[in-house]
Amino acid sequence: MDLGLEGHGVVITGGSKGIGRATALAFAAEGANVAICARSPDALEATAKEIESRGVKAHAAVCDVADVAALEGFLEGAKEALGGVRVLVNNASGFGVSDDEEGWRRGFDIDLMASVRAVWKVTPWLADAGGGSVVHIASTSGLEAGSPPAYAAVKAALISHSKTLAIALAPQNIRVNTIAPGSIEFPGGMWETIHEVNEPAYEAIRRSIPFGRLGTAEEVAAAVVFVCSAPASWITGVTLAVDGGQHKGNL
Repeated sequence: MDLGLEGHGVVITGGSKGIGRATALAFAAEGANVAICARSPDALEATAKEIESRGVKAHAAVCDVADVAALEGFLEGAKEALGGVRVLVNNASGFGVSDDEEGWRRGFDIDLMASVRAVWKVTPWLADAGGGSVVHIASTSGLEAGSPPAYAAVKAALISHSKTLAIALAPQNIRVNTIAPGSIEFPGGMWETIHEVNEPAYEAIRRSIPFGRLGTAEEVAAAVVFVCSAPASWITGVTLAVDGGQHKGNL
């Protein structure tokens, strides 16, 4: 199946590790040029080299997306380096799991407002290009109770923001969707750490998933790439749970 992504400029925040890295490589495999940012220069450089090894352009910049000027500079640099932008994936997360001022601030500044500001910056470029796609990486934590309140609240806000944008931007041929991963395990990620330091908690989550395992970053990336592709042209305003049935609600 031709996904129609060859030559497209794709911007991914938080793109050096985990879901962001897997998504960057999946787009590159489809022939898209990819820009990524993160705060860790070593992982960023390594991922940029992996992207380039697919025969496409890569742009990488160290960036704290909570810093308004830094985020704007990264996005402008990405547009210039890639020759245009057709896809924006808001993946960066502060993992604000503590129910205190710091936890809420991290979630609000990094997960929510960085995504909102990136949309403000990039959607005019998508419109000028004749259309494109925006994807928010939320979480099934935003769909049901049971997760840390700050983390769940900002992920739910991203889901709401996506739906509103999808309706508002459709006349400009811009599609907006949300991917809501469940528990995803990858090297250096939260669930790998939990597995090492708190195996009973890890096992409780594993048993709650009908497939009997946690998901992979590559499985999430495949969903992101699909909703941005030409075959998904009539999909917008959707929140797609990528969780192996872990989330049990009807919606």
